[in-house]
Amino acid sequence: MRRRLINSTLAVVLVVIAVFGVSLVIVETRTISSSAQESVDSEAVSLVSIVDSRLVGGEPVNPDILAEQSGAKRYALIDIPGRAPIEIGERPRGSVIRGVAQGDRGVTVTVEESRSTVTREVGRTLLIIGAVALLAVIAAVLLAVRQANRLASPLTDLAETAERLGSGDPRPRHKRYGVPELDRVADVLDASAERIARMLTAERRLAADASHQLRTPLTALSMRLEEISETDDLATVKEEAHIALTQVERLTDVVQRLLTNSRDPRTGSAIAFDLDEVVKQQIEEWRPAYRSAGRAIVRSGKVGMRAVGTPGAVAQVLAALIENSLMHGGGTVALRTRVTGNQAVVEVTDEGPGVPPELGARIFERTISGRNSTGIGLAVARDLAEADGGRLELLQQQPAVFALFLSREVRSRKEKNEPPTIR
Repeated sequence: MRRRLINSTLAVVLVVIAVFGVSLVIVETRTISSSAQESVDSEAVSLVSIVDSRLVGGEPVNPDILAEQSGAKRYALIDIPGRAPIEIGERPRGSVIRGVAQGDRGVTVTVEESRSTVTREVGRTLLIIGAVALLAVIAAVLLAVRQANRLASPLTDLAETAERLGSGDPRPRHKRYGVPELDRVADVLDASAERIARMLTAERRLAADASHQLRTPLTALSMRLEEISETDDLATVKEEAHIALTQVERLTDVVQRLLTNSRDPRTGSAIAFDLDEVVKQQIEEWRPAYRSAGRAIVRSGKVGMRAVGTPGAVAQVLAALIENSLMHGGGTVALRTRVTGNQAVVEVTDEGPGVPPELGARIFERTISGRNSTGIGLAVARDLAEADGGRLELLQQQPAVFALFLSREVRSRKEKNEPPTIR
């Protein structure tokens, strides 16, 4: 591309020089020739005037006096009637420029100048024109090289950016070149890079979230299947199989929820549901794991509440909090339900050391963890809660108290006869 730009610019300059240069040479040649002819004619007229003036005054007419008085520098032949011709200077050889003038007394003056003088003047003019043309060509080449670099370098950068995008490096360069068309291409590439980066981030987040969220349901399912394989009691097999099918349905819901959030984290499918059923389900699912760890999981607080949200998402949030208490807490884990204003609240607390002070403000950030864990669970739980219009907060650090806030469905008739709270 650089070579084409340079060649095209140079071709245009050469065409312009050829057109205008030839015209200028022709004009200058004619001007110099015309000026030389006028100079010879003028000198002839001047000599005629001098000769006539001296003849009228009876003064002598000779070559020395005429040369001194007229300042003639060219060859002149003065023909006076009745006298011998008078010559001034040396007669030129070859082609000459001739000027002739007639006086009042029949005097004829002929002035001649060698045409080589005109040729030399034309040659000097051509040399000047050629020098100017050469400078113009050099300037055009330099300008073409600069312009070619200005256009080719951005294209090289854009090609490298596109290659980086193709190789999996989606970092935008945010580099502009001062050329509107190239800047437009750079804008499109940067926008594409940002979209690719968001897509890659979403894919990585989906993979991490899926790994984290599916681990617990798969573990619980495998435990149920092990119990089925080890028992011969048909009733126990049916019961465990029913529970396993329920867990498979929950596992399907988890996968569907992860896929939905990966497309748009703000998308929710909130409905009114029985909050007690979700809390009970989670306690039953996690009780074997707590029993194996020598710990207990209990519930208390208000019952009979209906919340607005996605049951599967709420179950995942509670599972993340319960698992967090199992891994990082201690003692008995308590799930307490209560009402505040028009919101239903589920608090999860334990008797462990709580959240370290330095992690309190960042506990819901991804990759933030106080121990050897992924740091994903609480971040995913917060996203799930916010997708349905709820929120997840850390109310107290020591001991740790996490609270899930959900919109509450108010049923006026049942509110008058609220069931007793569980203690």
